[in-house]
Amino acid sequence: MSTFTIFLALIIIVAFLLVVVIMVQNPKGGGLSSSFGGGGGQQLGGVKKTTDFLDKSTWTLATLMLVLILLSNVTIMGGGATAESRVINSDSSIETTVPEATQTPLQTQPETQDKQ
Repeated sequence: MSTFTIFLALIIIVAFLLVVVIMVQNPKGGGLSSSFGGGGGQQLGGVKKTTDFLDKSTWTLATLMLVLILLSNVTIMGGGATAESRVINSDSSIETTVPEATQTPLQTQPETQDKQ
């Protein structure tokens, strides 16, 4: 299995987890955080700690996805191999012949004289 395939599988897994974490959150406070202590009690860590955990996990997963995408791009490019132009490379054999010009007369259309 190539490294790009491994990065691709990890990106898909992180994307799925990121969707799940974002869908659990509710911007109006009615998501997972409200069900763990929405009435004001301190049940199972409370609302504040659940919201902090979801927020931190969202940022962590988003950062991890960005890093995985950048690393997969490096593996596509060949691990830092540079693609040099043949013009810059002086020891390459570039043809410098100019194709012969063909001698074809220009075709002109007869001028119509509309002078009256």
